[in-house]
Amino acid sequence: MQAEMNRFLSASRVLEIEQRFYQNDKSAFWSFCVRYLNSNTGSFPQQLTKQKVDYKEMLNENEFAIFSKLRECRKIIAANDAVPAYAVFTDEELAGIARLPALEVGKLISVKGIGDKKVEKYGNQLIELFKSKIVKDEKGE
Repeated sequence: MQAEMNRFLSASRVLEIEQRFYQNDKSAFWSFCVRYLNSNTGSFPQQLTKQKVDYKEMLNENEFAIFSKLRECRKIIAANDAVPAYAVFTDEELAGIARLPALEVGKLISVKGIGDKKVEKYGNQLIELFKSKIVKDEKGE
């Protein structure tokens, strides 16, 4: 039964699992309640079925180069803070940053999805890392 349940869970979009252990004088058992989205009905919420975006096609060559370096910087920040990379900035936000005419902390707030708190927490780090990465690349390091 455990192998069958594991196959089901790995093949399903699980929303929540509730587990309880029951015991009486004669027996004991586990009970599991699994809330999941049925993939056969095509009823996935839009946010779960978003198509992957190819930013190489969306951005021009210069913007994509900036976007790629920003992703590297985001990865470093996320590792230092022990958070997922998307919690620092999403790819969509990084693409917006790459399109800015100048990479400045004050301009980050104009990018869709980036608020004051995110700018305060990650803005300076991102720009400092980005600038140090540019300098390293120019030196060929």
